[in-house]
Amino acid sequence: MSHTCRIELDGTPHEFPVVEGSEKELSIDISTLRDRTGYITLDDGYSNTGSCKSAVTYIDGDKGILRYRGIPIEQLAEHSTFVETAWLVIWGRLPTEQEMERFSRRLTMNQMMHESLRSHFAGFPPNAPPMAILSAMINAMSCYEPQMMDIEDDNTMEKAAARIISKVRTIAAASYKMSIGQPLMYPHPEYKYCENFLHMMFSIPYREYWPTPEVSRALNLFLILHADHEQNCSTSTVRMVASSQANMFASCAAGVCALWGPLHGGANVAVIEMLEFIKQSGMKVSEYIERVKQKDTKLKLMGFGHRVYKNFDPRAKILKDAADKMLARLNISDPLLDIAQQMEEVALNDDYFIERKLYPNVDFYSGITLRAMGIPLNMFTVMFAIGRMPGWIANWKELHDDPKSRIYRPRQVYTGHTLRDYVPVEQR
Repeated sequence: MSHTCRIELDGTPHEFPVVEGSEKELSIDISTLRDRTGYITLDDGYSNTGSCKSAVTYIDGDKGILRYRGIPIEQLAEHSTFVETAWLVIWGRLPTEQEMERFSRRLTMNQMMHESLRSHFAGFPPNAPPMAILSAMINAMSCYEPQMMDIEDDNTMEKAAARIISKVRTIAAASYKMSIGQPLMYPHPEYKYCENFLHMMFSIPYREYWPTPEVSRALNLFLILHADHEQNCSTSTVRMVASSQANMFASCAAGVCALWGPLHGGANVAVIEMLEFIKQSGMKVSEYIERVKQKDTKLKLMGFGHRVYKNFDPRAKILKDAADKMLARLNISDPLLDIAQQMEEVALNDDYFIERKLYPNVDFYSGITLRAMGIPLNMFTVMFAIGRMPGWIANWKELHDDPKSRIYRPRQVYTGHTLRDYVPVEQR
């Protein structure tokens, strides 16, 4: 049964179709509003606007639900790997054993950078932000892969996806090595995805780093939990760029730039900065919490609550368990991690937090997890980008495969000067 919505403008009624999603989400299709009425809608920040139809990720923030292609995040965290989840997110189904082997093989084949590309790192200053390097190198990578610029079929699509997903970790690790003046490490053909990244990050010539199973597991979960999250800022940016028919490399590089913003990908960085402030100030956790409650404008509570999840962040529960196991295994002595555990204890038991549903979110636990692994603070957002790459690719593919897709072109409500004349410089 079709439904419509009636909107009355200047005394004239207009009917617009109501579109229902597969999870009973309702929306009003106003795509003909301007042509029919001359009006546009104004939704600053797009918080009430559906920019597209997508079959990739479903979120119910009130119930704490996150599903990739219909599969609950809890099941993927328990049973899947990041590589398998990447395939699921991009192609919409779990891979067969043969498809999994082929995709894994392509990841291994594409983990090396072109030797000429390695020399590009020398063009960046030692203190260059890793996110700047990552976005630039993804675009530079496409120059060495001209055959991947045009996606002709599923086979080409899989090859291109494998190249980006594989090489992004190599570029990320190389940017870190360059920043600390260590030689760039080559990927190992026998290592799995997460172990290989950690090897390239922390190994040095003649002394190879090998992570504990708890560290590998925590990193694998971190990447799975960040693989996609519906139409967030960076994913919307990827779709916006892709709508111009820009290639996958350029679109994903644009996603990196959007993620770079502190209000998006920098949330887990802000968590560690908050813990560092508490440590350096000598303030007790209880004192900091009390000042936050009193709305001290100088202090902010980072890593608690979520714009989308109104009760709890399902990703946080999963990562908390992995973080606890990893910390217990590594037996790390870190005052910042001690402060974090104290804050977690307060938040889970204090009525102020419980009433406002300010539970620790995934950024709180990801900050702790990455720090415990030894990932430096300036690499946190890069780690987010590695995890989010499958989601960006999936959204790029969804737009690329849609024969009805058009270039995105939002409207605006103009609030500037009305008509006025040019004034010669001697009369101003």
